[in-house]
Amino acid sequence: MTLAAREPGLAEVMDGPCDEARLFATYRHFALANRVVSGWRRVYVGRVRPLLAARSAAVPARLLDIGFGGGDIPRALAAWADADGLRLDVTAVDPDERALRFARGVDRGGRVRYRAASARELLAAGERFDVVVSNHVLHHLGEAERGALLADSAGFGARLIVHDDIERSRLAYAAWAVGALPFAADSFAHVDGLRSIRRSYAARELAALAPGWRVERMFPWRLLLVRATHSGDDPVGRRVSRAERAVLARDL
Repeated sequence: MTLAAREPGLAEVMDGPCDEARLFATYRHFALANRVVSGWRRVYVGRVRPLLAARSAAVPARLLDIGFGGGDIPRALAAWADADGLRLDVTAVDPDERALRFARGVDRGGRVRYRAASARELLAAGERFDVVVSNHVLHHLGEAERGALLADSAGFGARLIVHDDIERSRLAYAAWAVGALPFAADSFAHVDGLRSIRRSYAARELAALAPGWRVERMFPWRLLLVRATHSGDDPVGRRVSRAERAVLARDL
């Protein structure tokens, strides 16, 4: 398999009617994978935390996660902000009622507000957010849906938007093909992870489809589609200083 071109026509099992027990196992397995490779801790330390720290403590910042799936990313972001003593109100939306049942079932503390809704519904209701994020959503979308996601996420008036997704590569495919084998028996993580990689973008492809956004590569095999207006975000091409690298290394 060359992976030279993406395969948007592939359907992932978890996106359609499927066994709910295996779907919930898939959410749990993907949460583990996200901790290892998704890079959200780096995104939080380098981008979200400086924004929160610069705000007045009187009013909590508001963060929206679009397409939360198992909900592990919004829960992690909320926990990191709490650990840093920063006020962050987290809302997570996903139109799939199964995702809502799973996320509410595992989030015993109720730190995140989960809603079975679309970003468009919140936008129509006049909601505003300081930070908008998504994880592994872009590659699931067709052209019209992708355009709607970008337009909607930009419509909330956020100072920072980060859509985090997989970068399609043969090495990523080979690593998941072997590394996810233990998940094959009780979930869809193995087959859907491989299909996700085949549906995902190369950096140049995503850049061509998202004018006005910045595409950044992040190790390992990640693409960040970013739009930011706050001064804490690094502009394109700025070199990170040795001191900044030391801070990031200590916090990761």
